[in-house]
Amino acid sequence: MTWIITATALLLILLRPWRVSEAVWACSGAALLVILRIVSPGDALRAVGRGTDVYLFLAGMMLLAELARREGFFDWIAAEAVHLARGSRKRLFAIVYAVGTLVTIFLSNDATAVVLTPAVLAAVKKARATPLPYLLICALIANAASFVLPISNPANLVVYGSNMPPLAVWLKSFALPSLVAIAVTFFVLRLATGKYLDGKMETGADRLALSPSGKYAAWGIAATAVVLILASAFGLDLGLPTFLAALAVAALVAIRDRGAPLGILKHVSWSVLLLVAGLFILVQAVDQAGALTLSRGLLQKAVDATPAMGSLSSAFGVALLANLANNLPVGVIAGSVLHGVKAELIRNAILIGVDLGPNLSVTGSLATILWLVALRREGEDVSFFQFLRFGILAMAPALTLSVLALMLNT
Repeated sequence: MTWIITATALLLILLRPWRVSEAVWACSGAALLVILRIVSPGDALRAVGRGTDVYLFLAGMMLLAELARREGFFDWIAAEAVHLARGSRKRLFAIVYAVGTLVTIFLSNDATAVVLTPAVLAAVKKARATPLPYLLICALIANAASFVLPISNPANLVVYGSNMPPLAVWLKSFALPSLVAIAVTFFVLRLATGKYLDGKMETGADRLALSPSGKYAAWGIAATAVVLILASAFGLDLGLPTFLAALAVAALVAIRDRGAPLGILKHVSWSVLLLVAGLFILVQAVDQAGALTLSRGLLQKAVDATPAMGSLSSAFGVALLANLANNLPVGVIAGSVLHGVKAELIRNAILIGVDLGPNLSVTGSLATILWLVALRREGEDVSFFQFLRFGILAMAPALTLSVLALMLNT
């Protein structure tokens, strides 16, 4: 019964029948598990409580992203990208990729998916360029650059939990693999979308001026990135600093835009927090049903194998599972399985699989699901199979070469 309820809930989260929010399906599945006493109320509360740092991190990042959107910061960036491209679709491709990389690294992959995507889409439409290559950039770089820093992906928090490595250790392990993932994804996506990048486009002569409150938001976001990098460097939990920094930036912007605090609170997708809480309870249920015992057995086989075979099989196994069940619950399970495990190479390979693996399909990560929702709100769509066609080309080589690069650092 546990597996049936959990699998059904995950399937409904991914398919969103009748356009019902993912959070409704996650919480409904979690509630059913509690009602049927498969998970006790106490265990459910403890499972939800384990995600406190993730909720604070997500809330802070969503506040910052919505604040930047409200003040026109992302619209300004997108317009500047079109202007700098000087009529070249290929140059615009490289510029948008660079911007998406920076936003993912310092504002998390969810910000790239939710806020940068509509801004890029609006700018590309004005320039009369084919949107697909630039939209794919926003989706794929949101995952490919999401392990540059601990703050780049909420999944990093659930995999490592309270055992998050200090920033220096993190960079030593993941700097080279991240660079490889970003470079390979760019190269493959650029080749795969080349036919859409021929010819000229409009120059975007009507440049946008960034408002004073937009400048405040920009400086506040930059300061937040510095704060979070310092917090990571000292091995601190990232949730509370992120949330407090977001509140501080909102207060700063309110000096110029009095309506900013209430405005951003109104438009933030708070249901994402309920979705994550529901996923924690679903994971608690499969944990009690023996999933962790099975996973630990598979992990031990990976540890006993050769370094190359163990790390690659772990990364690809987790990547495929993430595309079936979403990387957040998979990250939660991985974090539980890896607790106390000394095999650093395997742990890091699994983290790469959790972060980069979802580039295979639109169902793989929360960021990609949010990206798809953002597209549909703007009247655009990328089908499951259309994304899969590009995802297969980009994910497999990027994941393989990233894990091999990881081995060079170990």
